[in-house]
Amino acid sequence: MTVRRFLNLCVVLCLGLLCIPLFGVIQHGYGAEVLKSQSLDHAEFSIYENQDDLQPWPSIEQTAGLDAENHVILLASNGGETPATIKTEPASAQSVSPGGGISEAMEDFLELAKYGKAIHVMAMLMVGFGFLMVFVKRYGYGAVTATYIAVSVVLPYYMFLKKMHIFGEPAELTMDRLILAEFCAASILIATGAFLGRLKMSQYIIMSLIFVPSYMLNEWIMLDNGMGLIPKGQLIDTGGSIVIHQFGAYFGLGVIVRMTTSEDFNKKIESDKLSNQFSMLGSMILWIFWPSFCAAPAEISKMPLAAVNTILSLCGATVSTYIASAMIRKKIAIEDMANAALAGGVAIGSSCAHTTPKASLMLGFIAGILSVIGFALIQPRIQKAIKGIDTCGVHNLHGMPGMLGGLAAIFIAKDVVPGLQIKGVFVTFIIAWITGLAAGTIVSLFGYRKQSYDDAVEFIVEEEHH
Repeated sequence: MTVRRFLNLCVVLCLGLLCIPLFGVIQHGYGAEVLKSQSLDHAEFSIYENQDDLQPWPSIEQTAGLDAENHVILLASNGGETPATIKTEPASAQSVSPGGGISEAMEDFLELAKYGKAIHVMAMLMVGFGFLMVFVKRYGYGAVTATYIAVSVVLPYYMFLKKMHIFGEPAELTMDRLILAEFCAASILIATGAFLGRLKMSQYIIMSLIFVPSYMLNEWIMLDNGMGLIPKGQLIDTGGSIVIHQFGAYFGLGVIVRMTTSEDFNKKIESDKLSNQFSMLGSMILWIFWPSFCAAPAEISKMPLAAVNTILSLCGATVSTYIASAMIRKKIAIEDMANAALAGGVAIGSSCAHTTPKASLMLGFIAGILSVIGFALIQPRIQKAIKGIDTCGVHNLHGMPGMLGGLAAIFIAKDVVPGLQIKGVFVTFIIAWITGLAAGTIVSLFGYRKQSYDDAVEFIVEEEHH
């Protein structure tokens, strides 16, 4: 037995050594710097024209006010024109409106460019998150229905509150407003993973109504200089490691403190091979579309870099998840592969448009290990400390990797103000925890579910055939 363990350890170490050269394959030159010297049409003329774009979501809101020339160059370069041709493009072709804004044709182009990203994010919300949470054996109907309800409530509610100028100015372009609303929906689905199976369906609606203004408050403080805590544009959080993932995770943990009964605490959450396979399907869908999620808020010129960085970070997390799961648990746990493999997408969110592929790969590798440690070792201790059950382990997939991504930006992203980055992580944790506790308290007034993790309480369930 000792010899077998020694041989297994050698195999794992060899795999790790084989992965080391990968970190040197993609040199720093493949980052934003090399784009400046390349002759790619869209790279040379766009990625450096907006160096001060440090804040992702306000940049979306400001898209309608950007110089139309930048976007006309992008449009022309996509058509295959050379840099020289683009530089000498006559002013008449730039389609600027008399008021100095973007013409209707340019707005249509920007809407079209963002439409694909918005639909990809929607696929993540409905299919990815929905199926990821069906791992609970007898709560598949509840998981996908809760996803339907949360998304359908949050999207119009967020857009309505934004239109009313609550917590900042609304985005001018329609697709921008939709993308911002989808980010809010992603955050509530993250939070839902913490208390999944312990709420009545009607309580998911109530929770969503409470969550949206809580999320918008934190978003306003982090990204739009709300309360004067963080100067506008100074927080690096393109893909939402802090504002989306960290906030959703710790909001959910605040809720479960109030929404976990003694029976729930002692009840085992069952899964089987079929439910785990469906969960793995949801994980793969999230993995595929995650680059669009991170790239959607970025400048159009930085979207390719953000997407590539996200993919590499996901790759790093997937490999490290396998290694860590095999070493810690002695065998691979499919729940680790379904969840921790996505930690790279969470962690790279903040820096995806501001760092290099090499750094992204390394960050994802670290995030995967951290997430597995969370699922295998940290989660039982956290649940015992707060007397609450984290159904999907959102603290391990979104909470810790989200904080890691927000803080890692200090070391791997450009033009970061370390103090503001730390403040953003800390303040988001406080707001999420307090609003989560408040939401859990309010929802608990409407009673508790009779039997947790069982569709039969609220759904017409077909008889199982053996």
